[in-house]
Amino acid sequence: MLILIFFPKITKKIPPSLIAVVVGIFMVKLLDMKVNTIGDLYTISRSLPKPSLPAVSFETVVALIPSAFTIAILAGIESLLSCVVSDTMIDDKHNSNTELIAGGLGNICSALFGGIPATGAIARTAANVKNGGKTPIAGITHAIVLLLTLVLLMPHAALIPMPIIAAILFMVAYNMCEWRKFVEICKTAPKTDVVILVLTFVLTVVFDLVVAIAVGMALYLVNLFIKKKIKK
Repeated sequence: MLILIFFPKITKKIPPSLIAVVVGIFMVKLLDMKVNTIGDLYTISRSLPKPSLPAVSFETVVALIPSAFTIAILAGIESLLSCVVSDTMIDDKHNSNTELIAGGLGNICSALFGGIPATGAIARTAANVKNGGKTPIAGITHAIVLLLTLVLLMPHAALIPMPIIAAILFMVAYNMCEWRKFVEICKTAPKTDVVILVLTFVLTVVFDLVVAIAVGMALYLVNLFIKKKIKK
Protein backbone atom coordinates (compact mmCIF):
# COMPACT_ATOMS: atom_id res chain seq x y z
CA MET A 1 0.00 0.00 0.00
CA LEU A 2 2.85 2.42 0.83
CA ILE A 3 4.50 1.72 -2.53
CA LEU A 4 1.23 2.28 -4.37
CA ILE A 5 0.62 5.57 -2.55
CA PHE A 6 4.10 7.15 -2.52
CA PHE A 7 5.95 5.70 -5.53
CA PRO A 8 3.97 7.81 -8.08
CA LYS A 9 5.38 10.90 -6.33
CA ILE A 10 8.88 9.75 -7.25
CA THR A 11 8.17 8.84 -10.88
CA LYS A 12 5.10 8.09 -13.00
CA LYS A 13 6.99 6.34 -15.80
CA ILE A 14 6.93 2.98 -14.00
CA PRO A 15 3.56 1.63 -12.77
CA PRO A 16 3.64 1.44 -8.95
CA SER A 17 1.66 -1.82 -9.04
CA LEU A 18 4.54 -3.47 -10.95
CA ILE A 19 7.05 -2.32 -8.33
CA ALA A 20 4.73 -3.52 -5.54
CA VAL A 21 4.45 -6.97 -7.14
CA VAL A 22 8.22 -7.37 -7.53
CA VAL A 23 8.99 -6.12 -4.02
CA GLY A 24 6.23 -8.29 -2.56
CA ILE A 25 7.55 -11.45 -4.22
CA PHE A 26 11.07 -10.85 -2.90
CA MET A 27 9.75 -10.06 0.60
CA VAL A 28 7.77 -13.29 0.77
CA LYS A 29 10.68 -15.37 -0.52
CA LEU A 30 13.55 -13.77 1.41
CA LEU A 31 11.70 -13.34 4.71
CA ASP A 32 9.95 -16.73 4.41
CA MET A 33 6.52 -15.24 5.03
CA LYS A 34 3.68 -17.74 5.33
CA VAL A 35 1.14 -16.14 3.00
CA ASN A 36 -0.90 -17.56 0.15
CA THR A 37 0.28 -16.94 -3.39
CA ILE A 38 -1.66 -17.29 -6.65
CA GLY A 39 -0.02 -20.69 -7.15
CA ASP A 40 -1.22 -21.87 -3.73
CA LEU A 41 -4.85 -21.21 -4.59
CA TYR A 42 -5.10 -21.80 -8.33
CA THR A 43 -3.72 -24.20 -10.91
CA ILE A 44 -1.43 -22.30 -13.25
CA SER A 45 -1.21 -23.38 -16.88
CA ARG A 46 0.42 -21.71 -19.90
CA SER A 47 -1.42 -23.76 -22.53
CA LEU A 48 -3.91 -21.96 -24.79
CA PRO A 49 -7.39 -23.40 -25.44
CA LYS A 50 -8.14 -24.78 -28.89
CA PRO A 51 -11.04 -23.27 -30.89
CA SER A 52 -14.12 -25.41 -31.42
CA LEU A 53 -17.68 -24.86 -32.60
CA PRO A 54 -20.34 -25.53 -29.94
CA ALA A 55 -23.12 -28.00 -30.61
CA VAL A 56 -26.18 -25.99 -31.73
CA SER A 57 -29.75 -27.22 -31.91
CA PHE A 58 -33.15 -25.53 -32.06
CA GLU A 59 -34.01 -26.71 -28.54
CA THR A 60 -30.74 -25.32 -27.17
CA VAL A 61 -31.29 -21.95 -28.84
CA VAL A 62 -34.84 -21.66 -27.47
CA ALA A 63 -33.68 -22.63 -23.97
CA LEU A 64 -30.82 -20.13 -23.96
CA ILE A 65 -32.56 -17.10 -25.51
CA PRO A 66 -33.85 -15.65 -22.17
CA SER A 67 -30.44 -16.00 -20.53
CA ALA A 68 -28.71 -14.66 -23.64
CA PHE A 69 -30.82 -11.48 -23.64
CA THR A 70 -30.28 -10.98 -19.89
CA ILE A 71 -26.53 -11.42 -20.16
CA ALA A 72 -26.31 -9.18 -23.24
CA ILE A 73 -28.25 -6.34 -21.58
CA LEU A 74 -26.32 -6.53 -18.29
CA ALA A 75 -23.00 -6.87 -20.12
CA GLY A 76 -23.82 -3.83 -22.22
CA ILE A 77 -24.79 -1.79 -19.16
CA GLU A 78 -21.64 -2.75 -17.25
CA SER A 79 -19.41 -1.99 -20.25
CA LEU A 80 -20.98 1.42 -20.76
CA LEU A 81 -20.68 2.15 -17.04
CA SER A 82 -16.97 1.43 -17.37
CA CYS A 83 -16.85 3.89 -20.27
CA VAL A 84 -18.56 6.60 -18.23
CA VAL A 85 -16.10 6.10 -15.36
CA SER A 86 -13.10 6.29 -17.68
CA ASP A 87 -14.58 9.36 -19.43
CA THR A 88 -14.61 11.26 -16.14
CA MET A 89 -11.09 10.11 -15.30
CA ILE A 90 -9.48 11.22 -18.60
CA ASP A 91 -11.95 13.95 -19.63
CA ASP A 92 -13.02 12.17 -22.81
CA LYS A 93 -16.22 10.89 -24.45
CA HIS A 94 -16.65 7.29 -25.58
CA ASN A 95 -18.53 5.89 -28.58
CA SER A 96 -21.23 3.61 -27.17
CA ASN A 97 -21.96 1.86 -30.48
CA THR A 98 -18.29 1.00 -31.01
CA GLU A 99 -18.01 -0.28 -27.45
CA LEU A 100 -21.04 -2.58 -27.74
CA ILE A 101 -20.08 -3.92 -31.18
CA ALA A 102 -16.52 -4.65 -30.02
CA GLY A 103 -17.83 -6.36 -26.88
CA GLY A 104 -20.21 -8.51 -28.91
CA LEU A 105 -17.52 -9.60 -31.37
CA GLY A 106 -15.15 -10.31 -28.50
CA ASN A 107 -17.70 -12.54 -26.78
CA ILE A 108 -18.39 -14.44 -30.02
CA CYS A 109 -14.67 -15.18 -30.36
CA SER A 110 -14.44 -16.04 -26.66
CA ALA A 111 -17.20 -18.63 -27.01
CA LEU A 112 -15.26 -20.36 -29.80
CA PHE A 113 -12.42 -20.94 -27.32
CA GLY A 114 -14.67 -22.14 -24.50
CA GLY A 115 -14.75 -18.77 -22.75
CA ILE A 116 -17.57 -17.22 -20.74
CA PRO A 117 -19.26 -13.85 -21.46
CA ALA A 118 -17.04 -10.89 -20.59
CA THR A 119 -17.61 -7.16 -20.26
CA GLY A 120 -15.65 -3.98 -19.89
CA ALA A 121 -14.73 -4.15 -16.19
CA ILE A 122 -14.73 -0.96 -14.13
CA ALA A 123 -11.86 -2.15 -11.90
CA ARG A 124 -9.62 -3.12 -14.82
CA THR A 125 -10.50 0.06 -16.74
CA ALA A 126 -9.69 2.27 -13.76
CA ALA A 127 -6.42 0.42 -13.18
CA ASN A 128 -5.51 0.96 -16.84
CA VAL A 129 -6.23 4.69 -16.64
CA LYS A 130 -4.36 5.12 -13.37
CA ASN A 131 -1.29 3.55 -14.97
CA GLY A 132 -1.34 6.01 -17.87
CA GLY A 133 -3.77 4.46 -20.37
CA LYS A 134 -5.85 7.08 -22.23
CA THR A 135 -6.46 5.68 -25.73
CA PRO A 136 -7.75 2.43 -27.30
CA ILE A 137 -4.09 1.44 -27.75
CA ALA A 138 -3.94 0.98 -23.97
CA GLY A 139 -6.59 -1.74 -24.11
CA ILE A 140 -4.88 -3.47 -27.03
CA THR A 141 -1.52 -3.34 -25.25
CA HIS A 142 -3.14 -4.68 -22.11
CA ALA A 143 -4.56 -7.67 -23.99
CA ILE A 144 -1.21 -8.40 -25.69
CA VAL A 145 0.68 -8.22 -22.41
CA LEU A 146 -1.84 -10.58 -20.80
CA LEU A 147 -1.39 -13.04 -23.67
CA LEU A 148 2.41 -12.90 -23.39
CA THR A 149 2.16 -13.28 -19.63
CA LEU A 150 -0.03 -16.35 -20.07
CA VAL A 151 2.32 -17.96 -22.59
CA LEU A 152 5.72 -16.95 -21.21
CA LEU A 153 5.46 -15.90 -17.59
CA MET A 154 2.48 -17.77 -16.16
CA PRO A 155 4.57 -20.11 -13.95
CA HIS A 156 6.21 -17.02 -12.40
CA ALA A 157 2.81 -15.39 -11.84
CA ALA A 158 2.14 -18.19 -9.37
CA LEU A 159 4.68 -16.50 -7.05
CA ILE A 160 2.60 -13.32 -6.63
CA PRO A 161 1.32 -13.09 -3.01
CA MET A 162 -2.41 -12.61 -2.59
CA PRO A 163 -1.96 -9.63 -0.16
CA ILE A 164 -0.26 -7.78 -3.05
CA ILE A 165 -3.31 -8.39 -5.25
CA ALA A 166 -5.56 -7.23 -2.39
CA ALA A 167 -3.59 -3.98 -1.96
CA ILE A 168 -3.69 -3.22 -5.68
CA LEU A 169 -7.43 -3.85 -5.88
CA PHE A 170 -7.99 -1.74 -2.77
CA MET A 171 -6.20 1.21 -4.37
CA VAL A 172 -8.07 0.71 -7.65
CA ALA A 173 -11.39 0.67 -5.78
CA TYR A 174 -10.48 3.86 -3.90
CA ASN A 175 -9.38 5.68 -7.06
CA MET A 176 -12.54 4.80 -8.96
CA CYS A 177 -15.11 5.24 -6.15
CA GLU A 178 -15.24 9.06 -6.35
CA TRP A 179 -16.56 9.27 -2.80
CA ARG A 180 -16.45 13.07 -2.84
CA LYS A 181 -18.79 13.08 -5.85
CA PHE A 182 -21.00 10.55 -4.03
CA VAL A 183 -21.31 12.87 -1.01
CA GLU A 184 -21.98 15.89 -3.24
CA ILE A 185 -24.80 14.06 -5.04
CA CYS A 186 -26.34 13.03 -1.71
CA LYS A 187 -26.33 16.68 -0.62
CA THR A 188 -27.66 18.28 -3.80
CA ALA A 189 -29.75 15.71 -5.70
CA PRO A 190 -33.51 15.16 -5.18
CA LYS A 191 -34.35 12.82 -2.33
CA THR A 192 -35.78 10.13 -4.62
CA ASP A 193 -32.55 10.07 -6.63
CA VAL A 194 -30.51 9.85 -3.44
CA VAL A 195 -32.60 6.89 -2.22
CA ILE A 196 -32.07 5.06 -5.52
CA LEU A 197 -28.34 5.86 -5.45
CA VAL A 198 -27.80 4.65 -1.88
CA LEU A 199 -29.96 1.54 -2.33
CA THR A 200 -28.12 0.57 -5.53
CA PHE A 201 -24.81 1.12 -3.75
CA VAL A 202 -25.83 -1.08 -0.80
CA LEU A 203 -27.13 -3.85 -3.09
CA THR A 204 -23.86 -3.79 -5.05
CA VAL A 205 -21.87 -4.31 -1.85
CA VAL A 206 -24.20 -6.86 -0.23
CA PHE A 207 -25.15 -8.86 -3.35
CA ASP A 208 -23.62 -8.04 -6.74
CA LEU A 209 -23.79 -5.61 -9.64
CA VAL A 210 -26.48 -7.61 -11.50
CA VAL A 211 -28.97 -7.39 -8.61
CA ALA A 212 -28.11 -3.76 -7.94
CA ILE A 213 -28.60 -2.64 -11.55
CA ALA A 214 -31.87 -4.56 -11.91
CA VAL A 215 -33.38 -3.09 -8.74
CA GLY A 216 -31.95 0.38 -9.39
CA MET A 217 -33.33 0.51 -12.95
CA ALA A 218 -36.74 -0.75 -11.79
CA LEU A 219 -36.93 1.93 -9.08
CA TYR A 220 -35.80 4.61 -11.53
CA LEU A 221 -38.52 3.66 -14.04
CA VAL A 222 -41.17 3.65 -11.29
CA ASN A 223 -39.96 7.04 -10.10
CA LEU A 224 -40.00 8.38 -13.67
CA PHE A 225 -43.53 7.07 -14.22
CA ILE A 226 -44.78 8.69 -11.00
CA LYS A 227 -43.18 12.05 -11.92
CA LYS A 228 -44.87 12.01 -15.34
CA LYS A 229 -48.23 11.22 -13.74
CA ILE A 230 -47.86 14.08 -11.29
CA LYS A 231 -47.00 16.53 -14.11
CA LYS A 232 -50.15 15.51 -16.01
